[in-house]
Amino acid sequence: MNKWLIALTVMLPTLIEIIDTSVVNVSLDHIRGSLSAGMDEATWTITSYLVSNAIIIPLTGWLSRIFGRRRYLIFSISLFTAASFLCGSAWSLQSLIVFRILQGMGGGALQPLSQSILLETFPPRQHGMAMAVFGIGIMFGPIIGPLLGGWITDNWSWHWIFYLNIPIGLISIFMTMLFIADPPYLKGERMKIDYIGLTLLAVGLGSLQIVLDKGQQENWFDSSFITWLSIAAAASLFLFVVVEHFAEHPVVDLRIFRNISFSAGNLVMFFAFFNLFASIVLLPIYLQTLMGYTATLAGLVLGPGGIATLLAMPAAGRLVTRVNPKGLLVFGILVCCYSSYLMSRFTLHADFFTIIWPRVVLGIGMGFLFIPLTTLTLSTIRKEEMGNATAIYNLLRNLGGSFGVAFVTTILARRAQFHQARLVEHLTPFDSAYRQAVEQGARILQERGVPETLSQYGAAARIYRQLIRQASMISFNDAFHLISLIMLCILPLVFFMRRGKEGAATGMH
Repeated sequence: MNKWLIALTVMLPTLIEIIDTSVVNVSLDHIRGSLSAGMDEATWTITSYLVSNAIIIPLTGWLSRIFGRRRYLIFSISLFTAASFLCGSAWSLQSLIVFRILQGMGGGALQPLSQSILLETFPPRQHGMAMAVFGIGIMFGPIIGPLLGGWITDNWSWHWIFYLNIPIGLISIFMTMLFIADPPYLKGERMKIDYIGLTLLAVGLGSLQIVLDKGQQENWFDSSFITWLSIAAAASLFLFVVVEHFAEHPVVDLRIFRNISFSAGNLVMFFAFFNLFASIVLLPIYLQTLMGYTATLAGLVLGPGGIATLLAMPAAGRLVTRVNPKGLLVFGILVCCYSSYLMSRFTLHADFFTIIWPRVVLGIGMGFLFIPLTTLTLSTIRKEEMGNATAIYNLLRNLGGSFGVAFVTTILARRAQFHQARLVEHLTPFDSAYRQAVEQGARILQERGVPETLSQYGAAARIYRQLIRQASMISFNDAFHLISLIMLCILPLVFFMRRGKEGAATGMH
């Protein structure tokens, strides 16, 4: 079977699933208005998808063993496609949330299944190129999603962001039936179902995802809702690890973490996507709230970074078999770190090129990071364990993104308050620079016809508005600087990773 046909077959549904994690964000206001819901309620359409997605991803390897990988892949695409139709036809917010849960359950398996199929289809010497194909979808999806969602919502309606999945899903089902076959060792097994492990995993990951998504909005542990969910997440995940250690047929085989290279690679992936998602969330907020960019222009700033990734990944895929992947990985980490540092130098007067360039640098860095990282992480995993390994790998990648978004939005809010409190200390009548600024502003307002009694207040208000903008700008600088330092701290992990044997998948060491 032609390996490129198989690659296209598994990447089509994976791409639309990744796009669907972010496509709703820009359409949220239209959905809220159409379904007569508040903004807080409407955000559950995003959270519900992320929660069900997070629960299914680590179960993928186990479900593939029970049902057979090909059959489970067809089922997942079918559920995702059917749920997309139901989402587009939703008549209320409650129905949309239920259908988004179903969509997340169908879509969660697509990423790890695609990755494991690609790694088995391509020979070990071409694993770098296989991961370049997979990486293009993984990196490009979050960028094209908001652009596509905004354009469809503005020109058609929000319903079509879901309806467009249907023809692609049907084509994917047909292609999967034609081109995908189960390997001999994975035809479906009869095994006892670990109900306790399943329940603990669902409660733990579901609670954790809600905490990360809603924490800042609810002011974290000032909210009893977030506090209890955090306790539930911590307790459930701890018990899950204990139960799975003794289970005969674990839902997620955690013994794979004995492989040091795999463990280190998962940590690097977690923080790499922590950095990526933190950056692509901060950038549009900075552009729209402080720089006055429209949603479309903010999306265009993200676009060139996606193109840079598309160009960097095939190059990295070729180089990974010719040079030491560790060197490429170190280069990728340093480039990503440098891009976040450049973003920490943004000001309120930054021009379009100054803002786009760091995003392009990040795109290049992620291209050169993702390919060698995935190759090093999974090259020492046996084929029989690949489904379980890719499920864990994709889970930690997604959790890294969720932690990154939660972290930077919290830092942004807290540091803005801190800098505002510090800067406002200088806005007193005893500060000569402030007095001169108010007097100068008052004269300008009086020249424009503002009464003298109001001009002083007007000038002071304008200065205060500028102070808030400056405090917000410094908080963005702080957030970008922090994620740059975090990225730098993961460099030592690279030295714990090693390559698998050339020409064949090796066993665990």
